[in-house]
This record gives sequence, C-alpha cells and structure tokens, in this order.
Amino acid sequence: MAQQFAQVSDPHLSDLGGVRLSQLLSKRLLSYLSWRRKRRFEHRREVLSALADDLATLELSQLLVTGDLTHTGLPEEFRQAQAWLESLGAADTVAVIPGNHDALVRDDPGQTFALWQDYMASDPDREAGFPSLRIRGELAFIGLSSAVPTPPLMASGEVSAAQLSELGALLDATRGKFRVVYVHHSPVPGVEKWRKALRNASAVADTLATHGAELVLHGHGHRARLDHLPGADGEVPVFAVPSASARGLYGADVAAYNRYRVERQEGGWRLTVEQRRLDDAGEQFEVAGAQVLTLPRP
Repeated sequence: MAQQFAQVSDPHLSDLGGVRLSQLLSKRLLSYLSWRRKRRFEHRREVLSALADDLATLELSQLLVTGDLTHTGLPEEFRQAQAWLESLGAADTVAVIPGNHDALVRDDPGQTFALWQDYMASDPDREAGFPSLRIRGELAFIGLSSAVPTPPLMASGEVSAAQLSELGALLDATRGKFRVVYVHHSPVPGVEKWRKALRNASAVADTLATHGAELVLHGHGHRARLDHLPGADGEVPVFAVPSASARGLYGADVAAYNRYRVERQEGGWRLTVEQRRLDDAGEQFEVAGAQVLTLPRP
C-alpha cells in the first residue's frame, strides 16, 4: 500500500518586532539586521497560513520540517515556533530538525530546543537525541542535526562523528524499509559555497555509500534542487525544497514544498515527488510539477 509524507523547510516564521538591542549583542545582530532589511518582507505569515491550509488537505504518514524555523534563535522565537508546530499537528505526526539559524549562538537549551523536544523525538523505544528514528509502516525516517554555532558571516554546519557512527547502524538496522535521511544542510559535496556548506559532507556521503538509503532530504539553500549520491544498494536521490514562507522577492524561489508518495514494487520502490508551490496571486498552494523515480533495491 502506498504511503505519503511531505517536507517543508526554512519557514523563518518568527517575528523580531519586539526584540531589545541587549538581546542581540552577538552574531544575532547580523541576522536581525538582515531581517530588518529584507527577511521580514520575504518570509510572510500569510504564506505559512496558506501552507497550513494546503497541508490539511493531505493524508500524510509524517510531515518533516528540515530546519531554520527562526531568524536568530532567541528563546521567544523558539516559543513562536513551538506554537506553529502545534498548529500543524501532534508531535508524533510532525518531525523537526534544527537549522543553522536555530543555533546561531550557544544558549540555554531549556529555553530553546527543549521546547521542540517532542517534535524532534524518536519513537518511544529510543533515547532522545540525534540521529532520530521514526518508523511509520514501510517508511523509516532518520533525522540528523547539522546545526552548530559558527563565527559571524558563516552559515556552515556539521554532523557530529557520534551521529555518523549511529547513522550507519540505523541504516543497516532498517534495511528493507524505505529509508529517508533528512538534514538541514546538503550532504552533497560542492553544492554550497564554503561558508554555507556542510563541513563534513563527504563523510556523510561516504556513510550513505557504505550503508545505503532510499532518499535524502535537506533545505538551507532556499531553492528546489535534485542531486544524487551513490548508495550501497543503488543511487540515492537528494531533494531540496525552497523556503516554505518565501514570496520570492530577492531572487530565491517562491515558497514551495514536496509531497512524496512511496510504493513498494517488484525489485525496489516507486517514488512519486509532487512539488506544491505558492500560486501567482500568493493566496494558495497548487501543484507545480511531479516526477516519478524507480529505485531498484535488492
């Protein structure tokens, strides 16, 4: 039986209108200035409202949110994001990983990431932390965190060695299911400029090549993109989606997300990827295209 899930990314949903200067005496100041100059016009709540309306029409096994829910990672932004996540659905139906904007500086986790813990959590039989694992029928969702504090003007990320080690074990343990690995930064070497790249993308790619996967998803670049990586059992498609809240005012893609439909077939899997994009009127999401991939697997 076919199963469906969706991926949204980089909603940058928080409002910084009431932020005090004393809260910005760090790298956060640069992101705040970017919000004042451009991002508050680009990333719009009304677009996210249209997104929520569209998502409500779909029957999904899981909704994946691949990072950058905030602009500067302030505790108030985490509270705003918590409310938004709760509006999308229960924690067992919505899975979240952090992005670089959510971890601009080191902060009290009790005031920040702890607020999202239920949405970042694995199934109950696993301990908290990344990689996360959620099994939904034929689907195995494996979440990685690439969000680490970086110096000013840097937006890079890194997947820790401990995560990589456990990732390999999880991929082996879930072989036979449709394994979806999701991470904020692209794991494809050379896709992003060095200051925005996943610093150990090659190590992540090597892990996938050794242990295999069926699909990799990421955000970060605010553009729709399809790449491929080698996998132990066959080529692995790597999809990126634009920001879920973007009006497309400054050259980036307009808001869009992907719905994925997975069916087991003889000799592997059939994957249908449908892009749903904000219409020209900026009022609702509509189908913007679809493609079908056949993934041979032993």
